Amino acid sequence: MVQFEVPAIVPADPEANVTDLLAQRVQKTPDLALFSVPEGSGWRDISAKDFETAVIALAKGFVAAGIQPGEKVGFLASTTYEWTLIDFALFYAGAVMVPIYETSSPSQIQWIMEDSGATALIVESPDHFARVDEVRGDLPLLREVWQLALGAIDSFTAQGASVEDAEIERRRNLARGEDIATLIYTSGSMGRPKGCVLTHSNFVELSRNSAKALDAVVSMPGASTLLFITTAHVFARFISILAVHSGVRTGHQPDTKNLLPALGSFKPTFLLAVPRVFEKVYNSAEQKAEAGGKGKIFRAAAAVAVEHSRLKEEGQKIPFGTKLKFALFDKLVYSKLREAMGGNVAYAVSGSAPLGARLGHFFHSLGVVILEGYGLTETTAPATVNLADKSKIGTVGPALPGVGVRLGEDDEIEVRGINVFKEYWNNPTATAESFNDDGWFRTGDIGSFDSEGFLTITGRKKEIIVTAGGKNVAPAALEDPIRGNPIISQVVVVGDQKPFIAALVTLDPEMLPTWLANNGLDAKMSLEEASRNAAVRDEVQRAVDRANKSVSRAESIRKFTILPSEWTEDSGHLTPKMSIKRNIILKDFAGKISEIYDEPVHTTTTPLG
Repeated sequence: MVQFEVPAIVPADPEANVTDLLAQRVQKTPDLALFSVPEGSGWRDISAKDFETAVIALAKGFVAAGIQPGEKVGFLASTTYEWTLIDFALFYAGAVMVPIYETSSPSQIQWIMEDSGATALIVESPDHFARVDEVRGDLPLLREVWQLALGAIDSFTAQGASVEDAEIERRRNLARGEDIATLIYTSGSMGRPKGCVLTHSNFVELSRNSAKALDAVVSMPGASTLLFITTAHVFARFISILAVHSGVRTGHQPDTKNLLPALGSFKPTFLLAVPRVFEKVYNSAEQKAEAGGKGKIFRAAAAVAVEHSRLKEEGQKIPFGTKLKFALFDKLVYSKLREAMGGNVAYAVSGSAPLGARLGHFFHSLGVVILEGYGLTETTAPATVNLADKSKIGTVGPALPGVGVRLGEDDEIEVRGINVFKEYWNNPTATAESFNDDGWFRTGDIGSFDSEGFLTITGRKKEIIVTAGGKNVAPAALEDPIRGNPIISQVVVVGDQKPFIAALVTLDPEMLPTWLANNGLDAKMSLEEASRNAAVRDEVQRAVDRANKSVSRAESIRKFTILPSEWTEDSGHLTPKMSIKRNIILKDFAGKISEIYDEPVHTTTTPLG
């Protein structure tokens, strides 16, 4: 059995809880700008001390409102400064937050509130309130719903003015490391969401050890980050707590349509993103160059960037001609992209799905080191991550300090350590099924290690396709590169017990009009019209052909269907973090899949089908 385990750098403190991270930060650097909030065309800083003061005032309001220690409070809101303010205020009041994705449907809200036993709920907007109101009659335990848009924070602060400081200090010290800190529900890509019990030690020990491992990122002069992925997800939630511990100035931009202007004014030193964001940045830049008649220059610059980074990583000598081209394109192309991201971004932490070597090398040549990592809700986000001084593009890095990773049966990735959750809430059966007898958590993902312990993810164990010919195929190896095409939104590879591999493809409604215009086609073409268009089909075919080059013929995609509609969270086909719900897609589009195999595919050898 292949196994890599890294000892913790920081001694464990079983008495510590998340509130200690803020209290200690205030003791060290009370005047350090810990947050920045939008103000006019710029940003207003909030010091560590001022943040703590606001947290305590809000915690007093929760106490005055009747929130008891250990009580669960649901929270449904977008990614803003107020999200982290409420997070820490609930910690200080001794309560347990149950975050809910802001895009959740009434039935999803009902399930999470009901299963968790939450007795109160904080929502951001009238729309959120309306969704809750639809199911409130089915939630007998829910006694209060507060709305931020109606001034809930100010009301809490005023209401709690008479609560003594000593009561907040008492409450914030009630929880020990082993106690529940939060209850985060999985995205539900494999069925009904399960509540993951994450402890205070999960966050405290992982933050303290990650800060050491990622010291170059979180301790660089003026370290700052702009959060735009949802803080309801464990990935951004962990980073926001790590930022408080490390003294990283944090801003928020919930509307990704305003992301570029926000990056330009905030000027972060590192970003947190999912691969789809990096794909969008690249594809948007490419199509913008194409529209300006500079598409050929951009593609040449991208090719040089990838080659330059690859040679550099492999320790090979970079030819003089490549150096010249790189210097030229740095002035013409790369510098403009750096400026678009604020000009100061040195690192980007990427998770949730594989990024792909091409994009990793491209951004590396821009001066942005993408630290791809791997983890789940059950591992409090990261289990492995590439380090600033030790990274390998195409991998998700080595195990973090305090974490062990090994490959079990069928190369399934198993994890143990300071980051692994305690249990699934009210679900002992699922808990027992997820842990081996020796206490290692079974992730359901499959992977491989290199000799230095760098992990590469190869797919999901439950998603492996076995063709009629007995060939095992990992869908991700084909889907990820195809999704990198600018006009493609999502891909699902099919072919289980079928004679060949095929795919369902959806188009990207944001990028499609620009691509159509750049190719002399009607930019107002609907998704349905585009799905039947010969030029669009040829472009998708090119993406499929590129993906097929990385696999054997038996694993290659022989046919594909372009669907005339999107897969979205509202349609029930994507999770809140934009992962595909494969089982639901296979069920809902069973007819389309059958049509693919109704007609035989003729090849240069034997007819299939």
